[in-house]
Amino acid sequence: MRKKQKGFTLIEVLIVMVILGLLAALVGPRMFGKVGKSKQKAAKSQIALLETSLDTFRLDMGKYPAGDEGLQALREKPEDSEDWDGPYLAKEVPLDPWGNAYVYVCPGEHGDYDIISLGADKNPGGEGEDMDIVSWKGIGK
Repeated sequence: MRKKQKGFTLIEVLIVMVILGLLAALVGPRMFGKVGKSKQKAAKSQIALLETSLDTFRLDMGKYPAGDEGLQALREKPEDSEDWDGPYLAKEVPLDPWGNAYVYVCPGEHGDYDIISLGADKNPGGEGEDMDIVSWKGIGK
C-alpha cells in the first residue's frame, strides 16, 4: 500500500507566485509614493527645529547668524560672540532627508532668513518629490 504524499504541485506554486506578483505590482507604486511624502514631512519638521534654534540664538545674540556663519553657528561659537550661550542644537546640524545640507540665507528674501531644502532632485524648483521645502511656507503648507 502506497502512502499519499502531501505537498503542492508545480501549477499551484506558479498560481501563488502570479498572485503575489500582481499584488506587488498594484501595491508597490503606492508605497513608494508614501516614501517621498514622508521625506518632505521630515524636511518640514527639521526646518521647524532649525527655526526654533535660530530664534533662541537671536534671543541671546540680538541677531540671527549671518549668511557666512550659516547654521553651524547654532553648534559652534562664532568669533567675537560674547553673548553666545549655545550650542542651540543638541546634535550636529542635520542634513535634509535626501542627504544634502540645508541652504541658509540671511538676510532672506522672504523674512529675516530663509532655509531651503532643494528636494530629491537637488535643484531649485521642481514638483512632487523634487519640490523645494522652504521655511517661509511652514509645516502643513
